[in-house]
Amino acid sequence: MAETQPINPDDDAPLIGRFSERHSVTGRFSLTARILIVNILPLALLSGGLFYLDTYRTQLIDERFKMARIEAQITAEALAGATRERQEALLVQIGREQRMRMRMFDAEGLLWADSFALADPAFELDDITDDTPAEEWARWLDGMIDTIVSAEDAPAYVEPEAQTADAFPELVQAREEGLSQIRLYEWLDGTPVITAAAPVGTRGATLLTVRNAVDITESVRSARSALVIAVLLVLAASALLSLYLARTIVSPLQLLARAAQKVRQGRERDVEVPRLPERSDEIGQLARSVSDMTLALRQRIDAVDSFAADVAHEIKNPLASLRSAVESLPKVKDADTRRELEQIATHDVRRIDRLVTEISDASRIDAEMSRATLERIEMADLIRAIVGSREHRAENLNHQIHLDARGFAAHVLGVGARLERVIENLLDNAVSFSPPDAPIQVIVDNDGECVTVLVCDKGPGIPEGSRDKVFQRFHSDRPDGEDFGNHSGLGLAIARAIAEAHDGSLTAEGRPDGAQGACLRFQLPAAE
Repeated sequence: MAETQPINPDDDAPLIGRFSERHSVTGRFSLTARILIVNILPLALLSGGLFYLDTYRTQLIDERFKMARIEAQITAEALAGATRERQEALLVQIGREQRMRMRMFDAEGLLWADSFALADPAFELDDITDDTPAEEWARWLDGMIDTIVSAEDAPAYVEPEAQTADAFPELVQAREEGLSQIRLYEWLDGTPVITAAAPVGTRGATLLTVRNAVDITESVRSARSALVIAVLLVLAASALLSLYLARTIVSPLQLLARAAQKVRQGRERDVEVPRLPERSDEIGQLARSVSDMTLALRQRIDAVDSFAADVAHEIKNPLASLRSAVESLPKVKDADTRRELEQIATHDVRRIDRLVTEISDASRIDAEMSRATLERIEMADLIRAIVGSREHRAENLNHQIHLDARGFAAHVLGVGARLERVIENLLDNAVSFSPPDAPIQVIVDNDGECVTVLVCDKGPGIPEGSRDKVFQRFHSDRPDGEDFGNHSGLGLAIARAIAEAHDGSLTAEGRPDGAQGACLRFQLPAAE
């Protein structure tokens, strides 16, 4: 276990500030909102395809520009050497095949021939007054996207009243420069109108072609509409699924939060923390962990309450005896009686001091173990040192302690002072219950996974039904002839608490050889 370092608030101030700043940013949105944002964001990126379609439309128009220029130039060359009848026939034929309106103007700029006048019109510009809702929606979508992408507006296409070359800017420029000219216009329905002007021959005649590129707009609009509908459908499905996902996550978390809040407010007895047994995911694991934590908290509170009651009871007895002896002293004149009362008072003071010391030690075990650094300890060597020290202090009371180390070297990870306390308490217990001069056997074994220490005596033994009671606090079943009050009744309880704090155990059992006596089994995980 790593040693816990003291926290300096000043040193952690920058870290706390950074955490608070991050928390303030993410804390602005609820968990439901964040789930929605995460699921909808990819769809928002997908909708960017609408803007890509605008680039696609521009590329199509550029291609049509090139085609219109080439068509105008080829047609002008074909018309240059043809008779008037042939010219009119070419205008009608090419206009019908290419769905264009073709007009020729003479050197004076007067209209010479018009394919729409010579034959039925190859196309008609749309009348938007009778548009369907779908067509209106398509125009609205075009306008919205053009606004977002800041598309340049093409000038509106207007058919001049005067059918002369001077009424068309592209024809004027073509006559002046002698080169073909291209223009882009927009009709009322949003479709592009492409015009091309080219000189015909060398006598000043000019050709004007007009094409309503409806197919470009229809292609782009169809793709846009399909993409918009798909995005909206997926967006709706994603929103519903996100809300469902948020509900399955947020609702149980809210239940757990309310339960935790009630526990924090001190009403944990009234709280039923949901365990969500039907859920096997992380939320279910969290619910069961919180429920187990609450149960452990209740048990800890109960243990504290019980401990406090036991402490009050155990201290009250010697205090009552001490009070009686102190109050009687002034009234007693007999020297022997006064001496006896003084001995009783002294004994009670020592008993209270012993109780306070043991109680303080028992209450510090958990806190000390949480901060302690574990070290590698060889249990057989530790027990040898403890036995030698006890013999030097004459604490074994002429009992021979035989140590039998078996198996691998008995290495464990633990806190040396605390493990020493366990062994001392076990030996004290064995010495107390052993007959005079009876040997005490200590067996240390390591099977590779667990280190076991058995402390066996030849005393009266422990009845099977009482083997767990001996580890209860203030247990008072002492051997006959022992002076009352010499033991606090906390020794084995403290030893078990230390064993469990090391992920081990301490239990009582009969002797393995079947003889009279008791064995206390202390087990710890073996160190790797």
